[in-house]
Amino acid sequence: MSQLSNTPYDELEVGQKASYSKTVEERDVQLFAAVSGDNNPVHLDAQFAAESMFKERIAHGMFSGALISAAVACELPGPGTIYLGQTMRFTLPVKLGDTLTVQLEILEKLPKFRVRIATRVVNQRDEMVVDGEAEILAPRKKQTVEMPPMPQVTVS
Repeated sequence: MSQLSNTPYDELEVGQKASYSKTVEERDVQLFAAVSGDNNPVHLDAQFAAESMFKERIAHGMFSGALISAAVACELPGPGTIYLGQTMRFTLPVKLGDTLTVQLEILEKLPKFRVRIATRVVNQRDEMVVDGEAEILAPRKKQTVEMPPMPQVTVS
């Protein structure tokens, strides 16, 4: 197992940055559809998607949102962080095979351990696909946790 440490509220600084990257694979789109119940054919049916404005299948918009959540939970501030809110504006479609990088930046430390964070997602061409902002409740104390292994899931 791997270990992961957080950054508690007192150690967070305005301007502090972190990032998290993932390549969007077929399996991700299939799993996201199954878990979310969103089986819009633009995500799952190549023939349907070819006739859409995108001309090919695209990933679910909220898949990018899930990556933002992972970045906040695992990178900055990390374990113990509680999400309070998120705004997102989807600026470009995400295609299968795109490598997405979530870029986090601490914008403001608020009272009662709350923090505003810029949450931007860019693709491998450094094009912004999501622009947003999160409000989180930062951990109060420093901690290092053992990360459980990812569950093994089969898509059929």
